[in-house]
Amino acid sequence: MNNGLQAIIKNNNALNMEYDKDEIGDGFQLRFVGKSYAKYIKELDTETMLVPDTAWNEREENKNSENVFITGDNLEILKHLQKAYTNKIKLIYIDPPYNTGNDDFVYKDNFKFTDKELEEKLGLSSEEIERVKSLKGKSSHSAWLTFMYPRLALAKRLLTEDGVIFISIDDNEQANLKLICDEIFGEGNFIANFIVIRSEGGGLAKNAVIGHDYLLAYTKNILKYTPLGKPKDIRGQIIEKNGEQYWIETDWLREEFGKYGTCSYEDILNFYDQKKKDEIDEGIIKGDYILIPKENKNIVGRYRKIADDTSKLYTIVKHLNKNGVHDLKQLNLENIFNYPKSVSLLKDFILSATILNKNCDDIILDFFAGSATTAHAVMQLNKEDGGNRKYIMVQLDEPVKENSEAQKQGYKTIDEISRQRIKNAAKKLEDSSGFKHYKIASVSDTKILAKIEEFNPNKPLLWDSDKLSLDDFSGKSLNTDLAATGKDTLLATWLIADGFAFNTLIQELHIKDYVAYSPDAYRSLYFINEGWNSGHTKEFLNMIGKRKQRVNTIYLYNHSFDFTNLTELKNNLKSVLDVEKQINIIERF
Repeated sequence: MNNGLQAIIKNNNALNMEYDKDEIGDGFQLRFVGKSYAKYIKELDTETMLVPDTAWNEREENKNSENVFITGDNLEILKHLQKAYTNKIKLIYIDPPYNTGNDDFVYKDNFKFTDKELEEKLGLSSEEIERVKSLKGKSSHSAWLTFMYPRLALAKRLLTEDGVIFISIDDNEQANLKLICDEIFGEGNFIANFIVIRSEGGGLAKNAVIGHDYLLAYTKNILKYTPLGKPKDIRGQIIEKNGEQYWIETDWLREEFGKYGTCSYEDILNFYDQKKKDEIDEGIIKGDYILIPKENKNIVGRYRKIADDTSKLYTIVKHLNKNGVHDLKQLNLENIFNYPKSVSLLKDFILSATILNKNCDDIILDFFAGSATTAHAVMQLNKEDGGNRKYIMVQLDEPVKENSEAQKQGYKTIDEISRQRIKNAAKKLEDSSGFKHYKIASVSDTKILAKIEEFNPNKPLLWDSDKLSLDDFSGKSLNTDLAATGKDTLLATWLIADGFAFNTLIQELHIKDYVAYSPDAYRSLYFINEGWNSGHTKEFLNMIGKRKQRVNTIYLYNHSFDFTNLTELKNNLKSVLDVEKQINIIERF
């Protein structure tokens, strides 16, 4: 791999090693062919770049959007997200391939190493190397686990400490998925394995009517996790106190724990001690409790804030696939997806993890977006409860099947349909939040970097024709001449790699006629454009001396500067400025 490209998109290996400590345990671990390879590739730097769909992203409804759709391999995209979104994602939902034998799953991740490299890097024997290589194109349990392991390990890092991941699965891999999640997330962070009733009927079943899937739920840190909740079925009187709604619960103080039989105020000392009575007396004075007359005695009612009051989820839920079919029919996308998840399923579980902080900009990630039910559910839930949740959707640009309904309707790839579903749902819901669109692309070192003289920031990058066709860059939404410029691609790739989220406001700094870019009020500056000269260096030094805001880091795209001007800039920054104002200069190639 070209060293310059590696510098552009390099992950923080020290951070990765630190996380690995959390993934090592002395307990039981699942073993499978390809596991050592899966653990290794999760730490490899991505060799792709982020191509912004510039024309789409600059539309009025999208330019300030905090929602994101990324087209491409989710393993590479999860690597791109590591710096900017570690500990930032509140909820992850995925519906990965079930490995049924009929869902077209085969292991497709590219093996990047020779036999000698596998032997040196992983310590594998010749026999083990052949077994690992044999996974390619297979749909075995080992192939599926090798596919899922690095993706789940990277996903864990993105979750907030109290974050939750939900994974849909069926019987084919449920047992293996439970074991691999126990290893990655920790057995102690297991929440529940929900049973999702998805279908009814099935009288022609061979052995048994299989009418359910599973939904495994894990949190990142059970000690910081708030139990999943749903709106409580409120049956008591509702009142308003200090501008907030409360309800009065009357059956909470029982004569015997776990059994019905409300204890009256007069009988407290018959069932409890003096400490409990003192607590209730003090609560009555403070206004936390209220006495309600009933049959010559008084029931102790307590005030419960409706906004904070939830019930825990039951582990058997019913969300039929036919409802998912109906959801798509309502959006003019009928018969395009098989077995789509219903909006109600995603809405209920997203609500369960965000019900107590719906206005806190929680981010929802789905890196097997498929029909984009998750994005639809986020928008609908926000509309219903006034929430401010954001989504990040990831979907491979997998070609639709020949002669399928999707192809008949003019779609070329699955991600096109995903984005169309979001657009249709937004229109139906009158949701104006929009979304930004990016696509990852493999860069040909020989075309882009080794022959860098061909690069022009104001023209589209030359992509590896085997990996990306500009004609298909944005499906139906863009023409070829509207493809992202090289400058936009470099900036998008660098920003996310340096820890700046997709919704970061980018400011321009004009140095005479030269434009630099800053994501953090000029503490960091990105110099990508060509045209720098001695006059710009002089002006820039003057600006630094006069600006109240200190510049900490300058990122220079080496190939946009000739040797003389680059050397002059670096030397002046190092020698003219005093020690307190030294600027960190990072060159990228």
